[in-house]
Amino acid sequence: MIALTHAWNLSREPFSSDIPVDKLFALPRLKPFVERFDYAISLGASTVITGEVGTGKSTSLRYAASRLHPSEYRLLSVIATTGSMVELLRQICFAFGAPPLSSSSAKLYQLVRELLQGVREKKQIPLLIVDEAHLLRTEVFAQLHLISQHAFDSQSLLPIVLSGQPILTDKLLYHPCRPFASRVLGRTDLLALTLEDMTGYLRHHLQLAGATKDLLSEEAVLAIHQGSGGLLRRAGALARGALLAAAQESAPLVAAEHVRIASTEIF
Repeated sequence: MIALTHAWNLSREPFSSDIPVDKLFALPRLKPFVERFDYAISLGASTVITGEVGTGKSTSLRYAASRLHPSEYRLLSVIATTGSMVELLRQICFAFGAPPLSSSSAKLYQLVRELLQGVREKKQIPLLIVDEAHLLRTEVFAQLHLISQHAFDSQSLLPIVLSGQPILTDKLLYHPCRPFASRVLGRTDLLALTLEDMTGYLRHHLQLAGATKDLLSEEAVLAIHQGSGGLLRRAGALARGALLAAAQESAPLVAAEHVRIASTEIF
């Protein structure tokens, strides 16, 4: 297997996911999301970010959360499942580093509230981030607001950020989900990149990898944009595959044909 770093004289693997937050490509919808994120947290409310697979939801969350100082905020990050509310409460306890000793929903609610109150007493703001939230059951959404409710809803103990695929929005419109949905102050829908933004995205990542010149022809960029549908993750996979195909031919520049070859090797 040809190493892309050697073949193209790069300093690191291109399109990797471990890019420092200060080096991330500025997605068109990132700023609006960060504004909604900050506003919701400041009021103890909730916000939602949705998008198809590979539109940059996790990247946007990573950037927004990275700006929160650990002395002021306690981040609780969980990955949603199709399980019950009890399972979500247990996940929250584990995120606190407090494995629950009971599976009783009443005791778990009480434990979570005590943990949240403890964070507040330390003058910190707890924040729950639920990734893959579209997997949550309707009955979980119907109870989700109970985690943060305190003193007859006079105070919010826990801002919540939900991230998931577009079906998440549909679920929140169901009648049983209204108690939580009414606490959502903003929703950000991440869209596929335009050709102009895709050009900037590809160039940005190649420059981060150490490229000192354009490695992709205009036709290759167009082919990547069309083949990926503007989705970041697939675009990165197509670009890597096309770079590899071009390197195997010792081509000086990636052409549309190399993108076509790469498209036959990814899902």
